[in-house]
Amino acid sequence: MTDPWVALEPGADPVERAEVLRRAHHTFTEAGTVPRPVRAVVADSWRRSARAGVGPDGTASVELMDGDLGAYRAEHPLARAMPLFRELMGTFAADGEHLLAVCDGHGRLLWVEGHAATRRQAGRMNFVPGARWAETAVGTNAPGTAVAVDRPVQVFATEHFIRRVQPWTCAAAPVHDPRTGRVLGAVDITGGDGLAHPHSLGFVQAVARAAESHLALLAPGQPAEDTAELTALGRDEARLLAGGRKVRLSRRHSEIMVLLARHPEGLTGDELLCALYEDESVTPVTLRAELARLRGVLGPGLLASRPYRLTVPVESDVAAVERRLETGAVTAAAAAYAGPLLPGSQAPAVVRLRRRIADGLRAALIARRDPDLLADWAHTPWGEDDLDVWRALAAVRPTAAVRARLAALETELAAPARPSGR
Repeated sequence: MTDPWVALEPGADPVERAEVLRRAHHTFTEAGTVPRPVRAVVADSWRRSARAGVGPDGTASVELMDGDLGAYRAEHPLARAMPLFRELMGTFAADGEHLLAVCDGHGRLLWVEGHAATRRQAGRMNFVPGARWAETAVGTNAPGTAVAVDRPVQVFATEHFIRRVQPWTCAAAPVHDPRTGRVLGAVDITGGDGLAHPHSLGFVQAVARAAESHLALLAPGQPAEDTAELTALGRDEARLLAGGRKVRLSRRHSEIMVLLARHPEGLTGDELLCALYEDESVTPVTLRAELARLRGVLGPGLLASRPYRLTVPVESDVAAVERRLETGAVTAAAAAYAGPLLPGSQAPAVVRLRRRIADGLRAALIARRDPDLLADWAHTPWGEDDLDVWRALAAVRPTAAVRARLAALETELAAPARPSGR
């Protein structure tokens, strides 16, 4: 049979174009197979795609790149579900030579992970992070159509609207904000014939529901205006914005707030004692007095006890940097890093957290090998003596000034020479 797209003259009526496709798909089968009608969800999607002016040889456009993509997805609500997606789908995707993909509510792909060879093949049709796979852009496809119709969708091979996608099969399910019901995006599994099974659709639907439950636990229903903001990077006295009030906290109160913000489930008195004090002689009475003073500073209702916990969600600059690092948004993480966490604090838990954040960001910068990011770190008070960063910078930007600074650092930090023994 002749390619059905040949029958579609330029300027043809969109509905007529969709009907040609529908009839072609009804009869366009492999030799020896029985023709089957187009499923209603696909036929409806074809009509919407035709009305949107999608052509048979179209391709997805990449709308978000590099730092813009990293910053956008780091702040996207589905970033908090990515560890769950990877846990539930990562092995399945890698072992089956499939891809795990997550898009936003506009059909833009935020993450595409899985089998390396499959990723390379998918890249040839721009099935990559930052590309727009909305139904109005590339026609019928599982993630774009799932977002468009707000229901799980599986698309098999030639059911895809454009030619270059037709060797693929995919299944996707929308993920909703558990508080508002708004569609946040969709989770998708994409691959070859191995996905042409009804269980694939049930699988992604179950993963989407698990993600919604996970998000509900992370944000248990408080309205956004009740969220507090904590700023603790690069300063010894943290700043809290809550209930329209800006509060500058004492050093000890800053430490307590950082720890409670990281543990929304709460901490017992003994846990706080161990986290805050190196001196084991400090008594619970001392801690209770400190918490009573903090409760007075925060105002009524913000600090609960048994266990000690904050009664509103707290968004902190610490969490923002960690979240961006987890999602690979190194540029955005570096931009949000205003300096070491409570640099003067000696509280054991704060010291550990401070080191973990700084070491994680340093390692990401060195691995990224971006000369501008490395230079920005190297010229900060906390990075000016960072030998590893200066070495990484010299490798990608070997200017005379960089080499001179590296040589001076290596001389300053060199181990003392051993005695000759004479």
